[in-house]
Amino acid sequence: MLSRLRDWMRARRGAPSYAARDHRPGGSLALAGLNAGARPRPLAGLDSYDLPLALVVAALVLLGTVMVYSASITLGDSPRYHVAPTHFLLRHLVALGIAGAGAAVALSVPMAAWERLAPWVFMGALVLLVVVLMVGKGALGARRWIPLGAFNLQPSEVMKIAGVLYAASFTVRKQDYMHHFGKGVLPMAAVIAVIGALLLRQPDFGAFAVIAVICMGILFLGGANARLFAALGGTLVVTLVVMILTADYRIRRVLGFIDVWEGDKPLKETYQLSHSLIAFGRGEWFGVGLGRSVEKLHYLPEAHTDFIFAVIAEELGFVAVLAVIVLFYWLVKRAFEIGRQSIALERTFAGLVAQGIGVWIGVQSFFNMGVATGMLPTKGLTLPFISYGGSALVATITAIGLLMRVDRENRVLMRGGRV
Repeated sequence: MLSRLRDWMRARRGAPSYAARDHRPGGSLALAGLNAGARPRPLAGLDSYDLPLALVVAALVLLGTVMVYSASITLGDSPRYHVAPTHFLLRHLVALGIAGAGAAVALSVPMAAWERLAPWVFMGALVLLVVVLMVGKGALGARRWIPLGAFNLQPSEVMKIAGVLYAASFTVRKQDYMHHFGKGVLPMAAVIAVIGALLLRQPDFGAFAVIAVICMGILFLGGANARLFAALGGTLVVTLVVMILTADYRIRRVLGFIDVWEGDKPLKETYQLSHSLIAFGRGEWFGVGLGRSVEKLHYLPEAHTDFIFAVIAEELGFVAVLAVIVLFYWLVKRAFEIGRQSIALERTFAGLVAQGIGVWIGVQSFFNMGVATGMLPTKGLTLPFISYGGSALVATITAIGLLMRVDRENRVLMRGGRV
């Protein structure tokens, strides 16, 4: 009785009811209704957005910008590049500008529109995967980039966003068939197979693994039958094993990381990994100092991209490594919280998109860190928000724009508004 009286008095003053106030973002996941006479409190300014989420991403991006410059400043001396010391920093900043524009677009488009556009975005990404095989730019034995003047587009990164949107859309559309193999699981398995066939022609095994995990993760979170999901997962694992066994260089990578220092492996199969481990050893607790890495001096290949985590460890030490891990953990956890919140508001598509982004960032960062520390076989995957790589940076920051859009719509609905 007293709570009803308090709600009535708040409604008369134009404040949200006790129940609505108790279900703000970060609180309970259920949507509390306002009293009939209550007026929803409008969102204004920074109250509209998840400021801690934005600050965490900004911290990772700023660290990445500093470390890209530090790790790439000596590449101008390399016979492979012949560029100015600031070449990679400037290109990284250009990519950040494009990424900011992509995030702004993602943040401004309602999730209902993204749900309608999801199949078309996926088809566009699929077309790009075909185009790159015909006109793509090659590097290090792979054909993964479409040259666009000052910017090289990597379609596999576009497919990661498209995969999140399409898998979420598919799961919502097929919600009644999630326990049916032919109508619920098999179509998504076919989609993953098509993506895999195109990516392995490049070849880009790492991107395929990440996209497959994203789609499978969303399917599982969307309520796929546990037995069917386990069968599909087992089939995928067997497929990945077969892919490894049918390529000599993949076999060498898998066998190499098992015993990095055996025989002459550090001079051949595990050259990159051995120098990454040396960088971690040199860094100790607090690092040798920013800009003072030795391994980036043409010893550690791809120090500014795939192995930038090792340069962080060498220059800034274990403390910085731990801080980066904590930031990624918080970011992934927050993505899942936003997703659960959205699903509780009966916005399943938006919730699955948020959780899919969490799976993407979590899996890719885990793979990159695992490779750099010798826990996983060497694979070419960038560290989200930190590594040099225009398309990857644009894709991940655009995904954060989507995530913040989901959170903003949650906030609007929890205050009794409409999206």
